Amino acid sequence: MSEVTLLRIGILIAGLILIAAIVFFGRPRKPGQGKRLARESGDEARGKGDSGRREPTLGEMIEGDAQTASAAGDATRQAELELFERTLDGGAATSELGRRATEEFDKIVTLYLAARAGAKLHGPDIVVAAEKAGLVYGHMGVFHRLVEGHPERGPVFSVANIMKPGSFDMAQIQALETPAIAFFLTLPAPVPALDAWETMLPTAQRMAELLDGVVLDEQRNALGRQRIAHLRDELRAYDRQREAPPLTRPTRW
Repeated sequence: MSEVTLLRIGILIAGLILIAAIVFFGRPRKPGQGKRLARESGDEARGKGDSGRREPTLGEMIEGDAQTASAAGDATRQAELELFERTLDGGAATSELGRRATEEFDKIVTLYLAARAGAKLHGPDIVVAAEKAGLVYGHMGVFHRLVEGHPERGPVFSVANIMKPGSFDMAQIQALETPAIAFFLTLPAPVPALDAWETMLPTAQRMAELLDGVVLDEQRNALGRQRIAHLRDELRAYDRQREAPPLTRPTRW
């Protein structure tokens, strides 16, 4: 077979392949064939599932988070309202809670919780913060921390309003505004002095956090580490002194 014949056969085969390709790719496509819409529809179908459900969008997720946060905020406000109402309801019935077993004392340790500059502490907020910090409303119309299981022993420490007369009148609590409240530890207490201090300090700090206030020492200066350490030393010495046996007079012969 000559080279010319082979060339003609090659051209013929190439032409047939070209015609077949034109016929194949030139056929009309089925509806939806080759379109991205078909894949997207499949993805959507997988998102919806058999029950017609679909994946939430980012906007819907953000809205859902906002609704959850709002619900949590509503729950917190409701809990605070219940604390406030419980204190109001129990005010008359708890007037003897926090009464000291004896009126004798030899030392008082004081802290102040003050509002920030230009602000005030409001009655309802004080009530809720006191409840959250484990205080009870009672004797003399002030708040007390009691010995757990032994309220008859009297207060570990108490919290009063610095404004006269010092009490928190629950009938007027909604309108109460004060620049500060006072924490006072009257010794001897129903527990060792140092233990009472270690209970009062974190309570004052916790209430300061809840009320956005600041804790001050007895001179109404910012309570610093040095002053805290000094007070601890004083109360430790007080406890040692009370634990020491009393001096006895020499026996006369």
